[in-house]
Amino acid sequence: MEFSSILPFLKNRTILITGATGFLAKIYIEKILRVQPNVKKLYLLLRAGDTKSALSRFNNEVISKDLFGVLKDQRGANFTSFISDKITIVPGDVTCENLGINDLNLSHEIFTEVDVVINLAATTKFDERYDVALGINTLGPMHVLNFAKTCGKLKVLLHVSTAYVCGEREGVILEKPFNLGDTLNGTSGLDINAEKQLIEERLKELNAENVSAKSITSAMKDLGIQRARKYGWPNTYAFTKAMGEMLIGIFKQNIPLVIIRPTIITSTYKEPFPGWLEGVRNIDSFVVGYGKGRIKCIPGDPHSIVDLIPADMVVNAMIAATVAHADEPDTHIIYHVGSSMANPVSYSSLQDFGLHYFTKNPWNGEDGKPTIVVKAMQLSSMAIFQRYMKIRYLIPLKVLYIVNAILCQYFGDIYRNLRRKVMFLMRLVELFSPYIFFKGM
Repeated sequence: MEFSSILPFLKNRTILITGATGFLAKIYIEKILRVQPNVKKLYLLLRAGDTKSALSRFNNEVISKDLFGVLKDQRGANFTSFISDKITIVPGDVTCENLGINDLNLSHEIFTEVDVVINLAATTKFDERYDVALGINTLGPMHVLNFAKTCGKLKVLLHVSTAYVCGEREGVILEKPFNLGDTLNGTSGLDINAEKQLIEERLKELNAENVSAKSITSAMKDLGIQRARKYGWPNTYAFTKAMGEMLIGIFKQNIPLVIIRPTIITSTYKEPFPGWLEGVRNIDSFVVGYGKGRIKCIPGDPHSIVDLIPADMVVNAMIAATVAHADEPDTHIIYHVGSSMANPVSYSSLQDFGLHYFTKNPWNGEDGKPTIVVKAMQLSSMAIFQRYMKIRYLIPLKVLYIVNAILCQYFGDIYRNLRRKVMFLMRLVELFSPYIFFKGM
């Protein structure tokens, strides 16, 4: 699709965007305002209790970012008035019916005006609390769908999922929708209502036991991983996203539905400028750890393809798909947005890039001196990684535990600090193992 055919569609359109403070949402908002300043209105749903707190979040977490620098230069002194004219902040919550919008007049206004709904609300933590992840990633899309059904002018609903709803499959992975109750390992009995009830019952049990808030969080995280793996998904994130796809796919009725499944989203490639990234995201934690000299070994199959996709390319695909499938009532189409077919990057190449970059651009340590990086040891399977950790850390840690006990906890702080770091690394690798040993494309 030619870009010139997309811009006219966006002119005078009204778009509702959920999850507006998210990484991808910011890039989407900036792009629309920059390339089509004649868009009529962007309604931005932010999780907040009232308009004041929602506006505060927008100012602090969205519009103040460097990402909007190009747009600010374009609009000059008119930037503030331009934003006020084009954007309406909507306090709400996708985990609630009617998206948690309490202002009935505002709800009616949105119902009347909106042409396009973009659902970007999500929690992307692999080990999120199960109750939180189910509320946002599974039930949230259903609430967005129900809201979209009330919009009289709606042309299309676009939902952003993840390519990793596919689980740990190998080879070419098709853009196939899920039916309600589908599982990846053939285990029967997946029922979303039953999962919701299971969460409620477990929370009642925990509250009855008067356990701490920290213990409840830990139990809910463990429950999510257990339920995901029971049905073949590697983590709570992919599992709850898959169930979200199931719900909106089954109950869409005549709503034109587009599902985008991006792979590992990285910084911007070109727009509005190269390299914009917000915080340390997913695979970035390994990169940062290596650059700081904290990670000496790299777990991962050197022949696996790391499917990376720049965030601005994902946004471009979202916009193009929206225009391509507007006003198609029977549409239920899925697009994978990734790079492994056209421009595959092997895991070993990614490590070489890291060595090359941090050699030329070393990370300055707390003492101000540059960190010297060396080629990391390759651990090509989980079995090799676990064996390495046992010999290198777990056995010495056990010895330190015994010595510490003999010496009346003399090395207590050292032991606890080391144990915390080792457990964190092992947990991190466990969560990322489906991706760093991935065989699909």
